Amino acid sequence: MLCSERRGEQQEYTFIDANRALLKYRLPLREIIVDFYNELKSITSGYATFDYEDSEYQKSDLVKMDILLNGQPVDAMATIIHNQKAQKVGRELVDKLKKFIERQMFEITIQAAIGSKVIARETLSAMRKNVLAKCYGGDITRKKKLLEKQKEGKKRMKRVGSVDIPQEAFHELLKVSSSK
Repeated sequence: MLCSERRGEQQEYTFIDANRALLKYRLPLREIIVDFYNELKSITSGYATFDYEDSEYQKSDLVKMDILLNGQPVDAMATIIHNQKAQKVGRELVDKLKKFIERQMFEITIQAAIGSKVIARETLSAMRKNVLAKCYGGDITRKKKLLEKQKEGKKRMKRVGSVDIPQEAFHELLKVSSSK
């Protein structure tokens, strides 16, 4: 099942004796590089062994997935992934990023896109300063004016503001994209 989940093609399945079996699979290298061995050992309680040899290159349905922050691509986060897994991995990457990026004074949109098609999106809401705190009662137009002024300031901030991405976010993104 582990090999099938990682796009493996079964080549051979033979029984060595009553207690042992030999499974031969052809797997993409990308699927076994990071976490395959650890998962294999945990599934089999440490009994399975793993050996591999290089095979020839094969065509595959791969796509480039970009991560966009406020519509701007972040080159360091772009990844090449199999088309079947793009939707799931894109959703997970965007969710992880939302947890790691700190809220700003303006709204941040985090998107995973393949070409011009957005496959996952999250919005990190803006921090809101209470500009109405010093307005007690009185005319509603004054309150509306203050809120409108704040709204314009946030639009201006969004145009010139940049989003800092913490180093932990890059590490988490590597874990997500390599383990799926």
